Amino acid sequence: MTPITLLSWNLNGARAAYRAGFLSWLAEAAPDILCLQETRSDPEQLTAEMREPAGYHAFWHGSERKKGYSGTALLTRTAPESVRFGLGDPRLDDEGRTIVADYRDFTLINCYFPNGSRDHSRVPFKLEFYDAFLALCERLRSEGRPVIFCGDVNTAHREIDLARPRDNRNTTGFLPEERAWMDQVVLRGYVDTFRHLYPDLTGQYTWWVQWGGARERNIGWRIDYFFVSPDLLPRVTDAFILPEVRGSDHCPVGLRLECEHGSTS
Repeated sequence: MTPITLLSWNLNGARAAYRAGFLSWLAEAAPDILCLQETRSDPEQLTAEMREPAGYHAFWHGSERKKGYSGTALLTRTAPESVRFGLGDPRLDDEGRTIVADYRDFTLINCYFPNGSRDHSRVPFKLEFYDAFLALCERLRSEGRPVIFCGDVNTAHREIDLARPRDNRNTTGFLPEERAWMDQVVLRGYVDTFRHLYPDLTGQYTWWVQWGGARERNIGWRIDYFFVSPDLLPRVTDAFILPEVRGSDHCPVGLRLECEHGSTS
């Protein structure tokens, strides 16, 4: 077995992250696989060194519906066996939200899940997307594929996962119907790796509003995750959050995993 490190980070804009020193951070962190969300960029809008950082194969998936919106990217030291974009439903796939990569040891799904909007107008779309996403995961498992999925899920699952649960009962990201979907994910056997390892650890957040000193006071939400199908759980050696990493209103989250076939080869 060979250990690998996977990281996931909502950048809140790849071009802004580049200006904030993203490449220096990447060189220091040196993950085997990095999943990015909310890139808000097409590849041609990026510098060459950001588009394909040294030592990584890069796959960028931008929004077709609106430029400078949504988007995901996958940076990986070892080329996957295959990469595809989207969930397979044109109604859900024009915002660049999903990248699916097959490795020998697992299938990895990097996803930027929709936000329900302050007025809840996109909650129906979000729930439809959620259902289609889980159906994809279940289809992969039915084909015998171990599954890892990560990204900005845009929902805090339990009260421990946000600083002020009572104040946010009617806020998208903590609505009963959004949390019920996460309950279904867990009932199907998928494991929230961080909470599995640290079930009672409080004050662990991955996103903070950008005003009122929320990050300095740690008034945040844990809405970024790594989930694994149960067959991969014995290979998980750690899951972690990196709140000290700045450059976005989110911070990176990570997973350490033992791989049978070496460094994701």
